[in-house]
Amino acid sequence: MSIWKRKPLNQLLSEADESEKGLKKTLTATGLTALGVGAIIGAGLFSITGMAAAQNAGPAITISFVVAALGCVFAGLCYAEFSSMIPVAGSAYTYSFATMGEFIAWIIGWDLVLEYAVGAATVSISWSRYLTKFLDGYGIHLNEQFTHSPFEGGLINIPAVLIVMVMSLILMRGTKESAFVNGLIVLLKVSVVLVFITLGWQYIKPENFTPYIPENKGAFGEFGFSGIIRAAAIVFFAYIGFDAVSTAAQEAKNPKRDMPIGILLSLGICTVLYILFAHVMTGVVNYTAFAGADGIAPVAIAIDHMGVADASGMITPAYPWLNKAIILAILAGYASVILVMLMGQSRVFFSMSKDGLMPKVFSEVHPKYRTPAKNNMLFMLIVSLFAAFVPARVVGEMTSIGTLFAFILVCLGVLVMRNKMPEAPRAFRTPLVPLVPVLGVMVCLFMMVFLPLDTWIRLIVWMMIGFDIYLYYGMKNSVLNKGTFDNKSYKTVALSGLGMVVALLIVAVIHHSNEAVDDHFLYYFSIGFSILHAVIYFLSLKKSK
Repeated sequence: MSIWKRKPLNQLLSEADESEKGLKKTLTATGLTALGVGAIIGAGLFSITGMAAAQNAGPAITISFVVAALGCVFAGLCYAEFSSMIPVAGSAYTYSFATMGEFIAWIIGWDLVLEYAVGAATVSISWSRYLTKFLDGYGIHLNEQFTHSPFEGGLINIPAVLIVMVMSLILMRGTKESAFVNGLIVLLKVSVVLVFITLGWQYIKPENFTPYIPENKGAFGEFGFSGIIRAAAIVFFAYIGFDAVSTAAQEAKNPKRDMPIGILLSLGICTVLYILFAHVMTGVVNYTAFAGADGIAPVAIAIDHMGVADASGMITPAYPWLNKAIILAILAGYASVILVMLMGQSRVFFSMSKDGLMPKVFSEVHPKYRTPAKNNMLFMLIVSLFAAFVPARVVGEMTSIGTLFAFILVCLGVLVMRNKMPEAPRAFRTPLVPLVPVLGVMVCLFMMVFLPLDTWIRLIVWMMIGFDIYLYYGMKNSVLNKGTFDNKSYKTVALSGLGMVVALLIVAVIHHSNEAVDDHFLYYFSIGFSILHAVIYFLSLKKSK
């Protein structure tokens, strides 16, 4: 048996038809679009936008959103074709299994774990900060020790943990209930965004757009062209809504028609709103105002500047009521983002477990609610740990690089599928193949290159851990390959692992020599981790002979 063995398309389609044994089919195109909008509008719009403008792009953050959206369009068209062909839970993991084989499917599945788990943690941390700001307005001051991680001067982020628990419990009750709650939240969020754009447009000051692209300060990624691209990569994770939609394919009533609609429509709606929102936000107030601690709440800053200045320059907000309303909407919006990400997380593991690559507990379905409740429970604990103890910047950038990597593999998968299965039925076909998939790969890879090197280190470490699990568990329990592989397969995995060891050493050395920040712990950890895994993979390579 081989790690390159692909899961037959007819087997995937038969799994989708097992509705009585599988997940309930409750979602329509409207529900899927709402899921996508619910995931896209959130962290990127209400928090990351301000930080990226202040630190990387300035008013040109709108260009950053266009660049990010461009990559999403190419990847979204590829996702749409796959989801219409393979309406099975698992997103890019399932698509890769059908096109490039079990090993690549494992890599993308493990990457999706990173994308969704740390993505949900990122948003829950921001949710905690906005909740603190909202309560401050009513004279209720939460102890900072219990609203920040140890790396940010606190002990544990309790509000972030609580919101993860609440959203997980909603998911355990069933997708239908989750979609209903999400639909109400999406309606509220979109309404507030439209109100912000409409009211704020009249307070835009042209001088705030000068210079539109601030001059680079000499450091890579700080303004100028490199700053625009880095900002695009940083805010990219806010566009994973249509990715989350594709993980719900098995729960769609008519996936061949509804999945492409849900993916592309949610992407189109949110891209327009992102650009308009960022334009108003950086036009009402100078981008430098978003630097510092208040940068996490850029919308509140912009609203405070929507008014007329007196002789002393003091601005009296014209809409003071809007500030509290917007924070409430943000809290609700973040909750829906967390819900969709946790849903995507559980569905990917559901598929991996059914394939034997992860323990069976991940694919057990609750007898009453017909949801992977134990799966949801486990990830409630894992994501809560991230939310409680890890800084927002770290998990945010990890989400972005994981998402970009996933999109690259999906674009490559379309090229492989057109070559291997040209006659397979497709309710939606990606236009201009191979141009669109190739452009998707190039744009996403281009943005990945502009992310900080410490983010690359964490991605490589995470993928090496995934190689360990696949080598010592997944390969032994593979359903498709019946747990038996030829020596060549073991050799390929071991050599791939050694390649990751080399990559980690190179990135760690470059980061240590070029970065001004103190990275001694990360550097020595990388060296030790590389040596340990070099031994592990060499021993595996020796056994494969």
